[in-house]
Amino acid sequence: MDLNLDAATVAFRDEVRGWLRDNIGRAPVESYDTAAGFEQHRAWEQRLSDAQLSVVSWPAEFGGRDASLLQWVIFEEEYFAAGAPPRVSANGINMLGPTLFSHGTIEQRERILPRMASGAQIWAQAWSEPEAGSDIASLRSTATRADGGWLLNGQKTWSSRAAFAEAAFGLFRSDRDSERHKGLIYVMFDLHAAGVEVRPIPQLDGETGFAEIFLDNVFVPDRDVIGAPGDGWRVAMTTANNERGLSLRSPGRFLKAADRLVELWRDNADPADTALSHRVADAWIGARAYQLYTFGTVSRLEHGAELGPESSVNKLFWSALDIDLHETALDILGPAAELHTAWLDGFLFALAGPIYGGTDQIQRNVVAERLLGLPRG
Repeated sequence: MDLNLDAATVAFRDEVRGWLRDNIGRAPVESYDTAAGFEQHRAWEQRLSDAQLSVVSWPAEFGGRDASLLQWVIFEEEYFAAGAPPRVSANGINMLGPTLFSHGTIEQRERILPRMASGAQIWAQAWSEPEAGSDIASLRSTATRADGGWLLNGQKTWSSRAAFAEAAFGLFRSDRDSERHKGLIYVMFDLHAAGVEVRPIPQLDGETGFAEIFLDNVFVPDRDVIGAPGDGWRVAMTTANNERGLSLRSPGRFLKAADRLVELWRDNADPADTALSHRVADAWIGARAYQLYTFGTVSRLEHGAELGPESSVNKLFWSALDIDLHETALDILGPAAELHTAWLDGFLFALAGPIYGGTDQIQRNVVAERLLGLPRG
């Protein structure tokens, strides 16, 4: 692809950069894993939406501005470069939103997407179960046919944003006699509906980034089913491929962190320590390579391709890059690392990368079987 930005994209970049410069002082300061911080972040989403910057690549009718995918990547780079806060709406706009564009009805899009874009409705993931984590096909929660809809029963766990969100999306088994990838249904449900119990999971810092969700005959109308009953796995692969392949970890996040790492090395490291300097260089090159790879993905998508199992390669790469980058920073800081909260918190968060979004072991299986054509075990 042509890496020279056209005039429209340059103008877009400059607009985004200017808006962030003028508004970053009004960004939330508390974590969205607290009740007060969650509402601060919701207000930030509304501010982004008012400027048509919350979902730039979406059609204008749903709160976007019909920007190209390349312009979305540019927005992400500017967003992270400005030090803007994490997006509390990420589950919705980056995973459920693309799924609705691919598999949802017109009514579902018109009803859900505008409120998602503005932050009026924040979404939680409801994938993992006590005995079905990355191997989500082994899930046991059920959806039973009822008059006009479905009754949900079971338990979901490690549901991000569920402690304070309004709604959730996930897979349930609609055919109890089916196995693995068959007989699944993809549904959206209200976290405040009768029969839903949300139990926050306190983290070591006392915040509640995750929650358990217990469902006891929770009624979901047919209009909240995405795709056909029994076809949930195919629908879910759209969500998973977006999570692993393009939207969960945009290049802007790593470009910003890599630049910070270079600054940290210049200010603190011993230039004679060539091993450490090589690690810094490797991290910077990795961030740049990830950016260029994403540009290539964008180019393929704009020419009609779809995200497929190659997104697993992408996920393996960025999860390793995240750990290596932050681990290098801590080694530069040495014993003082524990006093640098930003780098330490980033490292602890990076350690989860090989787990969420599908563990590295599962991703390697996907690469082996679906990309390399190797036989199972």
